[in-house]
Amino acid sequence: MNKLQMRRYAKLLAKTGINVKKGQWVIVQAELDQPEFVEMVVEELYRAGAGKVTVEFAHQPLTQLHYKFQKEETLSKLDKWEIEKLECKKQELPAMLYLESEDPDGLKGMDQNKFTNVRTNRMKVIKPYRDAMENRYQWCIAAVPGKNWAKKVFPSLSVPRAVEKLWDAIVEASRASGADPVREWARHNDEIAKRCDHLNRLGLVSLEYHSSNGTDFTVGLLPDAVFMGGGEEDLNGRYFNPNIPSEEIFTSPKAGAAEGVVYSTKPLSYQGELIENFSIRFENGRAVEVKAEKNKELLEKMIGMDEGAAMLGEVALIPYDSPINNSGILFYNTLFDENASCHLALGHGFTNCVKGYEGYTKEQLTQKGINDSVIHVDFMIGSKDLDIVGVTKSGERVQIFKNGNWAF
Repeated sequence: MNKLQMRRYAKLLAKTGINVKKGQWVIVQAELDQPEFVEMVVEELYRAGAGKVTVEFAHQPLTQLHYKFQKEETLSKLDKWEIEKLECKKQELPAMLYLESEDPDGLKGMDQNKFTNVRTNRMKVIKPYRDAMENRYQWCIAAVPGKNWAKKVFPSLSVPRAVEKLWDAIVEASRASGADPVREWARHNDEIAKRCDHLNRLGLVSLEYHSSNGTDFTVGLLPDAVFMGGGEEDLNGRYFNPNIPSEEIFTSPKAGAAEGVVYSTKPLSYQGELIENFSIRFENGRAVEVKAEKNKELLEKMIGMDEGAAMLGEVALIPYDSPINNSGILFYNTLFDENASCHLALGHGFTNCVKGYEGYTKEQLTQKGINDSVIHVDFMIGSKDLDIVGVTKSGERVQIFKNGNWAF
């Protein structure tokens, strides 16, 4: 990867992704794959005004070893220092930059029952802290290439060439390949905002999905929810971009208001394994039946994580004629594949999709219909012939998508 373009990408994450404020604490979470870029992005965060930057590294092979040798009880327990760290984050509200580079198959073969039980037990402690921080800090998820991930995407290439090609694909998909990615993202955010305004003026109460692959599905929308996309503001009025790349316009639907069946159009990477060629059938708002050619059991475990895991927390609209989809690359990474075409998400909903959300408690927003869960897992359903019709309060039917793309 050209060092100048890499520097521009790092600057984009600091200034547009996080939009770091003077003196702010920023935590960067990354794998061990691109230490040179991590150093670069830390420098750009400081140049943008950060007062302190902390880097937290992870490594999938270590996770495999922990789960192989530690008892489930040991893994499930949060030590005192971990609780104190969560409390510190809740009080200080550092900005968070997540750099993904994981191998899509990096946890293959691990005891998934153990993994699920540990995650469920730990989240009982972690979730209240996350809930307390929600909408109160800036965060951004982006990506850098890892060797194993690159070989998964480009299996016929040598490792160095695959990494180089994945770098190019990430930067291109992230709209960071030009001379001024920050300016390009300002234009991109403006275009997304205009589409959101149009959708929000329609007063939609439901969306109906139909595709020749068998998708026949209706989801109910909250009467006071809004469509969002691109950049957003936290409760302190700080503007940031939570996902780079991002092509989606999304909202949180009404929990318990979904009927019909949806078919996946891309594999889902979940807990270090791939779930492929699957469908989910909904009744009374809940996933009641799943089918999959690969890892059906893992999909069943996912929707059984808690009470809200079988209900929807997000509906997202992305044209099939999107830059990522047009690249022809299957990234095996949700951040990219979810921005290639329309998707849904099981689990946790976004409270800031409700008008005036800052005036409600978490419990009140849940009562309004925002789903709550320890998971939020996106899966792709967009296809070249997907039609989406919106139904308004007055019963008018409005074509939102035609043949996979925007109808307006």
